[in-house]
Amino acid sequence: MTQERDNKPRRCDLLVRADAIVTQDGERRVLTDAAVAVTDGLVAEVGDYANLAAAYEPEQTLDLSGKMLLPGLVNGHTHLPMTLQRGLADDLPLMEWLQNHIWPVEAKLNETLLASGAKLGCAELIRTGCTTFLNGYFHEQITGQAVSDCGLRAVLGEGFFAFPSPFFATAEDCWNTVRALDERYRDHPRLRSAVTPHAVYTVEPDQLAESFELAESLDIPWQTHLAESPMETALCLEKHGMRPVEILRSLNLLSPRTTLHHCVDVTDEEIALLADRGVNVVHNPASNLKLCSGLSPVQKLLDAGVNVGLGTDGAASNNQLNMFRDMGLAALVGKVSHGDASAVSAQTALDMATRNSARCLGWPELGRIEAGCPADMCALDLASANLMPMFNPVSHAVYAATGLEVCMTMTAGEVLYLYGDFRTLDMTTLREEATECAKWARCAAGRGKNTK
Repeated sequence: MTQERDNKPRRCDLLVRADAIVTQDGERRVLTDAAVAVTDGLVAEVGDYANLAAAYEPEQTLDLSGKMLLPGLVNGHTHLPMTLQRGLADDLPLMEWLQNHIWPVEAKLNETLLASGAKLGCAELIRTGCTTFLNGYFHEQITGQAVSDCGLRAVLGEGFFAFPSPFFATAEDCWNTVRALDERYRDHPRLRSAVTPHAVYTVEPDQLAESFELAESLDIPWQTHLAESPMETALCLEKHGMRPVEILRSLNLLSPRTTLHHCVDVTDEEIALLADRGVNVVHNPASNLKLCSGLSPVQKLLDAGVNVGLGTDGAASNNQLNMFRDMGLAALVGKVSHGDASAVSAQTALDMATRNSARCLGWPELGRIEAGCPADMCALDLASANLMPMFNPVSHAVYAATGLEVCMTMTAGEVLYLYGDFRTLDMTTLREEATECAKWARCAAGRGKNTK
């Protein structure tokens, strides 16, 4: 009787089968003809398909034969509603792009436009296998609503500049907004908050320090752009007599709570300091290249022990929110930057886009397919010509995949996208909204009349 009870199949909500599963667990196991059992939005077990099929009695099954299963990718840095400015200002250096093209248009945004931009961003992330992102923008509750509705995960940061600004008259106005955002999402299963000053050259030192104190009091991440280009360094030296990293060091803002975006113009001594303080860095290769900001010394950061995640940045400076493209670029550019073909390996790039980015978000249980972790996954169709033949699944995910081979995206065990079907978004309505947003953007940029 006892033996019979022990052998009785266990219940699970979902059993997913795939030809290959890149687990990204502690051992970086890659399993063949394998399966994942999902219960209550979490991975119950991952292993050989035959064993799990015998051990579990699922409510539903998802047969992904001929597919490769990966953890949902984690975008460590983006500005989601900037999909509205995709292609609006190309082929320009960072400061000219920001000051003359992006900031003037952003000043004219409203909540309706931000909602459309956020939904467009969610659709692109879902389509390319990304299940979680770290955001920084304005009126973040709007992006939060889009994320909540479509089933993704996000850490949301209300962006701010030196006060007064177009969005906040005083620092206290901003801190109250951050507190309200944190309270709104404190108990949400898929949404969290962060404190998000724009950069050391656009926010005063005392305000940076106050914002960090706020992050500590709320026990949430603190993120900012830093050392994005040599021009930023020159501005900091002129304004404060210090390089960007030194400014944060002088204010005691370097800690494991800190996530820095870009870190292109950093010295060996600064890298050692970031490693010593446990700071997280997010690499943004496509954006850095497009704005000609420079090449981040990623392998040096990794070798020093810095946790380096991966992000797309906004669609205005990348033109895509496709983490597969940034994975490939991170590996390729990393080799050239370091002068070593073995630098930023395929496995390293995949780690950056999954486990490492999850740490940057303060959400370390993400970015892996492992028992007890959230069931966030995506699948690549191995029938795609560019993925045949397959010798090494990790190599294919980084060097061969484009992101458009994604045929399934799942968060917390819920399928958001399957074989062209967006299950949580109305793409027909969204396309119509995108058309109207394009008219607005042209008008906002002074390139035509708004016909809305």
